[in-house]
Amino acid sequence: MSGPRSPIPGLRALRPAAFGAQPSGARLARIRRSPHFANGAFVNPEGTRVRPSGGSALEMAKLYLSKEDRARRAPAGPVPLHATTAADLAAPPATGLRLTWTGHSSVLAEIDGHRVLFDPVWGERCSPFPFAGPRRLHPVPLPLAALGPLDVVVISHDHYDHLDLPTIKALAGTDTLFAVPLGVGAHLEHWGVSEGRIRELDWHESTQVGGLTLTATPARHFCGRGLRNAQHTLWASWAVAGDEHRIYHSGDTGYFEGFKEIGAEHGPFDATMIQIGAYSEFWPDIHMTPEEGMRAHLDLQGGRPSGVMLPIHWATFNLAPHPWAEPGEGTLDAARAAGAAVALPRPGEPFEPTGETVPAEPWWRGVARPGGGGRPTAEKDVVMTVSDRSRRAEGDSGEPETVSAG
Repeated sequence: MSGPRSPIPGLRALRPAAFGAQPSGARLARIRRSPHFANGAFVNPEGTRVRPSGGSALEMAKLYLSKEDRARRAPAGPVPLHATTAADLAAPPATGLRLTWTGHSSVLAEIDGHRVLFDPVWGERCSPFPFAGPRRLHPVPLPLAALGPLDVVVISHDHYDHLDLPTIKALAGTDTLFAVPLGVGAHLEHWGVSEGRIRELDWHESTQVGGLTLTATPARHFCGRGLRNAQHTLWASWAVAGDEHRIYHSGDTGYFEGFKEIGAEHGPFDATMIQIGAYSEFWPDIHMTPEEGMRAHLDLQGGRPSGVMLPIHWATFNLAPHPWAEPGEGTLDAARAAGAAVALPRPGEPFEPTGETVPAEPWWRGVARPGGGGRPTAEKDVVMTVSDRSRRAEGDSGEPETVSAG
């Protein structure tokens, strides 16, 4: 299924391949039947403002052009990466669940004998052009091939920092399946993924991959890759359930009450991967702050600080006016206030959320600029251990044991 032809054939040759393709034919007919599609576009679960107003846009432009603010939005030195190898990922996780965050929203989840790759972005820029657009602030911590065989690649939506043309083209030559929201399959087919390898879902629909159940759940965001961003591709969060474990990936989303419903139907989760970066007062409805991300995590867990939250969608690309290290610090503060466990792995560092310990060191502080959202490295933080989290979730009101990091 390809996109509609341009009325001027010459313009088609100028269209970047990264723009993908618009849904058409049977795919478009299915989209139009969706209960979440109305008046020619997909609709968010709550009223959502996608773009800043004219006055706000001017203020935002001034902020982006400020030399001092630009410096704060990047690390002062090389981002510390974990030296993960293919051999590290070859042995199965002892607990049956292991997560490896490779930066931004890309996470390899090994769950109950299956391997799920969320929002893989191995390209240098999140842009339709190789010469312009936001560039990586750190290298990819390991080659795509080092991840080993994958059972399914899960895409949350079609923005460039989540659906990456170079990465999809590399994966198109494998036999892995793709689970995507409605409409996103048009892009994949345009880039060489066969129709039979694509599972395209509306919100609340599920698909089976081996022993896993993958469910597309609501999110509060938007879509679009080309110059004409017709809202014909859906955005989603994802719940994945195996024989023993459950995990959740938020994709991009603003906070909304639907997290409670998702948790009630599909949770609680052993681990949640929650977007806590690229937020701004200029677009408060489509990205969450760290405090909102922690609130979402608690909602997904039935209001209790159970499971482990992995903060995602930060540290890799400069996509918002906040300081580079601020999402990390904000997550620490929110976790401490909630009595919840968070994992703070370096990019590329595998960890097991249901193991005895998870990474807890605020690794970003060594390269955070002064005034850039990071605290002095001498300051200590209290981070809950996994056993503390379990005891707190069971209702123990005693003082939790703590570990110091930083």
